[in-house]
Amino acid sequence: MLTVFVIVVALVSQTAAHYTPDWTSLDARPLPSWYDEAKLGIFIHWGVFSVPGFGSEWFWWHWQGQQPPDQKYVNYMSQNYPPGFTYPEFARQFHAQFFNPDEWADIFKASGAKYVVLTAKHHEGFTNWESPNSWNWNSVDTGPHRDLVGDLAEAVRNRSLHYGLYNSLYEWFHPLYLIDKKNGFKTQEFVLQKLLPELYNMVVRYRPEVIWSDGDWEAPDTYWNSTEFLAWLYNDSPVKDTVVTNDRWGAGCACKHGGYYNCEDKYTPGQLPTHKWEKCTSVDTLSWGYRRNMKMNELLPLAAIIEDLVRTVAFGGNYLLNVGPTPDGMIPPLFEERLRGLGDWLEVNGQAIYSSKPWRVQSENTTVPVWYTSKGLTVYAILTAKPPMSTVKLLAPKASAITQVFLVGNPTPLSWAPVNPGGGLVVLLPELPYTPAQAWTLELDLVQ
Repeated sequence: MLTVFVIVVALVSQTAAHYTPDWTSLDARPLPSWYDEAKLGIFIHWGVFSVPGFGSEWFWWHWQGQQPPDQKYVNYMSQNYPPGFTYPEFARQFHAQFFNPDEWADIFKASGAKYVVLTAKHHEGFTNWESPNSWNWNSVDTGPHRDLVGDLAEAVRNRSLHYGLYNSLYEWFHPLYLIDKKNGFKTQEFVLQKLLPELYNMVVRYRPEVIWSDGDWEAPDTYWNSTEFLAWLYNDSPVKDTVVTNDRWGAGCACKHGGYYNCEDKYTPGQLPTHKWEKCTSVDTLSWGYRRNMKMNELLPLAAIIEDLVRTVAFGGNYLLNVGPTPDGMIPPLFEERLRGLGDWLEVNGQAIYSSKPWRVQSENTTVPVWYTSKGLTVYAILTAKPPMSTVKLLAPKASAITQVFLVGNPTPLSWAPVNPGGGLVVLLPELPYTPAQAWTLELDLVQ
């Protein structure tokens, strides 16, 4: 009876956990399990910056924010637009007339992704939803005249994918932010009148299960009131039990505070981190947003995406792969090709990725590069290059007489032989099926 009572009290305590607005309490919140199980997400950078489609999503800053301005952007504007043309005028050309959220969601589902993160607001301050705190600088009042965030939310959730939103804390040219910045962030007019009301509204209205925060680095978390917002998010918001957040909540927070860690864009650790993390990267290696002049050799090949995903998962991370749609609302065909190719590979090899855990050894390179993941006593060895011969040597596994080895996708057990009494095995491979991903998975059932 005492045991039952203890279990009940523990369950009640877990569901009734209350977080206080300080990092010690907030950092102790367990990450909802769905996120680690998901492994793969799709990132979408879409906004007014997609209209000029030049350089990157930082177009406005490089043109008129940084001092001195980047001459490349100044020349682009002088050569293609009339004198006096302003950045907000691009919003009227952000038509999204071909945006079909169901088509987008079908592509994301076909990629094998389990969650989708859309830019609700980038540093330019334009919101892809009808924010009452962004009058006439949002996708309903101007440009598409659509609730882009809401339309995609419905389509994504109809396909049983988790939905998240990216939100920039700062806005390059918002007058209230510039006043606070001039005051050394000792005032909080922007935070109290713009940022926080908008954030609370966004969460209540769309119920995102990921809040991907950014644009935090110019001011400390105390300026942004980050801990107060997160305490509300974890205690009282409509997504308090399922939402996950990243680590961009103020200068010095990255890789230190928050939910999972991003640390930096395209973060690639060299060893197994002790904290859950995510690598965000982009199919276009030079930009997160759409570029009209992108070239084939500037895009990640499918094989490189697969290898990056596998490495990330072997080190315990999630992989958030970005695409930048056109201002018309189309996902460029080369991006779609990469996503569908990724899904084709995961359809066969996904058991080594989804819900997997890092193994005691993450990689080796005896015959070809091999990355390890695991589920219980089953270990997956993912080969990211084709062996030069019909055998592959794996030194890390410790096999027994009843160990079985399979090529994932093929039900026939493979022949193998021990390397030495202490461990290791040499596996005789069948003819490996062609795949543009250039990656194959061995399943090792290491029953002791």
